[in-house]
Amino acid sequence: MIHPTAIVDAKAEIASEVEIGPYSIIKGDVIIGSGTVIGSHVVIEPYVSIGPDCQIFQYAAIGAVPQSLKFEGEKTYVKIGRGTIIREFATIHRGTGFGGGLTEIGEECFVMAYAHIAHDCKIGRKVVLANNATLGGHILIGDHATVGGLVAIHQFVRIGDYAFIGGASAMVKDVPPYVIAAGPRIKLHGLNIVGLKRHGFSENTISLLKKTYRIVFRIGLTLNEAIERIRAEVDQIPEVVNFINFITSSQRGITR
Repeated sequence: MIHPTAIVDAKAEIASEVEIGPYSIIKGDVIIGSGTVIGSHVVIEPYVSIGPDCQIFQYAAIGAVPQSLKFEGEKTYVKIGRGTIIREFATIHRGTGFGGGLTEIGEECFVMAYAHIAHDCKIGRKVVLANNATLGGHILIGDHATVGGLVAIHQFVRIGDYAFIGGASAMVKDVPPYVIAAGPRIKLHGLNIVGLKRHGFSENTISLLKKTYRIVFRIGLTLNEAIERIRAEVDQIPEVVNFINFITSSQRGITR
C-alpha cells in the first residue's frame, strides 16, 4: 500500500491498511494509524502522531518546526485524531516547549485547502476550518465549531463550542460558544440557531441560551451584573454554565 516512489523512514510506525501515495515523505518518529490514506507529495515531519481512518491530501505539510523566534529545537509534537480530513496544501506546525509542546487536532475534523494551524493550537472534535483559515499560535477551538474561509485568528484567541465564524473575518478577542460572529473586525450576530438545531439542541436549551445572550450583550449591563442576573434568572443547564464559564475565564476579552 506504499507507492515505490514514497520515502518512508524505517523508524516510522505504519499500521496495517495505510496507503501512502507517490513522492510522499514520511520521516522518523511518525505514527500513522490503521486505514489512514496519505496522498501524493505529502511531507510528514518527525514527532507526528496520526490516528486511524484519516485522509491527508496531496501537498499537505504536517509537523514542521514552529514559526516562532523563541523555538530552540526542542522535541515537540503534533497529534491528529481519528477520522480527520486534511486537504491540499494545509500546514500544521509542531508545538513549542514554552507553549505546552503539543499541537493537537481532535477527531473527525475537516481542515480544508491552504488552512494553517500554528504551534500549540488545540482543536476540538468535529471542527471545520474552511479554505485559507489561518490560526496563530496557542489558539483553542471548541468542539463542533466552524471557521469560515479567509479567517485570520490572533494568537491566544479562544473559540467556544458550536460557534460559527463567518468568512473573511479578523479575530483578536475570544468568541463565546453557540454564537455567530463575522466581520473584518469581528462582531457577534446572535446565536448560531441553525447550527444548534442541526446538532439536535432542544427548543428549551436554545431559548435559555437566547435569554443568556440577551442579558450579557443586549441590555447594557456590566459583565459582573450580567453574570449575577443569569445565575438568578436562567436555569443553570450545562450549556448556560458553559457559556458563563467561557466568558468569565477569558484573558483576551470577549468579542462584543
